[in-house]
Amino acid sequence: MDKIDALDRKILSIIIYNARIPSKDVAEECGVSRAAIHQRIQRLADMGIITGSGYNVNPKTLGFSTCTYVGVNLERGAMYRDALPYLEQIPEVVECHYTTGPYTMLVKLYARDNEHLMRLLNDRIQMIPGVTGTETLISLDSSINREIPIQSEQE
Repeated sequence: MDKIDALDRKILSIIIYNARIPSKDVAEECGVSRAAIHQRIQRLADMGIITGSGYNVNPKTLGFSTCTYVGVNLERGAMYRDALPYLEQIPEVVECHYTTGPYTMLVKLYARDNEHLMRLLNDRIQMIPGVTGTETLISLDSSINREIPIQSEQE
């Protein structure tokens, strides 16, 4: 992978806090042209360092008041790839991680309420071939939600 330099790090440290900041403002803060900013951002995206851009939507404003983490156990860990297509078909599932520890997978999902959550668990997730059990953790509040800090090469 190509190395990123101090200018790349400075650009990243600016745009991770405000993806909608105009390129001219980033260019001004970095002391380079707008074209240079566009080229750098495109290169960072091509390198896979920037993986997306868009808006974050508050699920509660759309009626999804219950944020839940579901630990999923499979018959065999190797079944992870087989279970993924089933989870991808559940729109309420927003994250899925293949993990070590007590669960094969950790799934984050949003439900409208407890009844909706129960249907997702009983009728969808627990019906996936190979699932042997689930454990549900309901998030009461989200206190920290941020990107990894961008540090200079000296740190």
